[in-house]
Amino acid sequence: MPALSHSLKSLISVNSIKLWFRILVTTSIFILIFRSIDINQLWATLKQAGLGLLLAALLMQFGSTSVSAYRWQLIMHNLNFGQSVSFYWRSYFKASFFNQGLPTSIGGDAVKVLDVAGQGFRKRDALYGIMLDRITGLAALMWLNLAAYLFDPDLLPDPIYHLTLLLVVSSLVGFLVISSLKNLSWFDAYPQLRIVRTVSERLHQAFLNNRLLLIGSSLLIPILAMLSVFTTGLALGLRYDLITYFIIVPPAIFLTIIPVSLAGWGIREGTLVALFSLIGADKATILTMSILYGLMQIIVSLPGFIIYLSSRKHLL
Repeated sequence: MPALSHSLKSLISVNSIKLWFRILVTTSIFILIFRSIDINQLWATLKQAGLGLLLAALLMQFGSTSVSAYRWQLIMHNLNFGQSVSFYWRSYFKASFFNQGLPTSIGGDAVKVLDVAGQGFRKRDALYGIMLDRITGLAALMWLNLAAYLFDPDLLPDPIYHLTLLLVVSSLVGFLVISSLKNLSWFDAYPQLRIVRTVSERLHQAFLNNRLLLIGSSLLIPILAMLSVFTTGLALGLRYDLITYFIIVPPAIFLTIIPVSLAGWGIREGTLVALFSLIGADKATILTMSILYGLMQIIVSLPGFIIYLSSRKHLL
């Protein structure tokens, strides 16, 4: 018991350090951004925002999250997990709340793992399904980003263009490599590499059935998200075309995956302000757009908060 207590305290201590580190990073980035803009202009931009367009953007983001839950259900069904659409919808929104509305040391992925494990499945197997859902989502986002570059390759300066293109192509190559490793049996001789082949096998299994629905939903999710950001920009007076958003926003979303800030806050704002400023956009307006989009993600996750509270009451 003393050893278990010591291990638990150590884990809590490590998680606390990680949380405070993320708070520090997020705060530092926002301080740097706010020092480079006119705060009064930010408030003026916010006051003039079109409420109807903001509501439309919120609905699009809700649609994106709902389709995400549906895609996760398709993947998990192909992996023989079963369960109803309602189960995955509730679990996904609850996880979104932990990611967006309550960014703590308990991540949304951990919530989904616990939900699936609570149905009698192994946590490791559940984690594979969640990993594949993330990989599929990122691949779809990067494909759309690459396609957008074909329409306007000169939008960003060459160094930034080449850097973002390298990021996109590397991600897509990584996805293709992972998907092709299932037939390499020699991986089994190395326990450390066995997980890579297992992920490849599960990826193949995840797309065995309902392939068109999986591909369609995977593309629809980022399209709805980009439309949400685009409409938020329109509400603030930005008049850039949709292709511009498909070029600039995906790298910012990709970078928020790096676990160094609270739910991507600060990273998203810094990246969007930096990239949009390269094409002459007003920094205060872009910052306002990014903050509003982040708040929309929190609002969309609120059903997960209600689901979490109801499940707690049920347990009590």
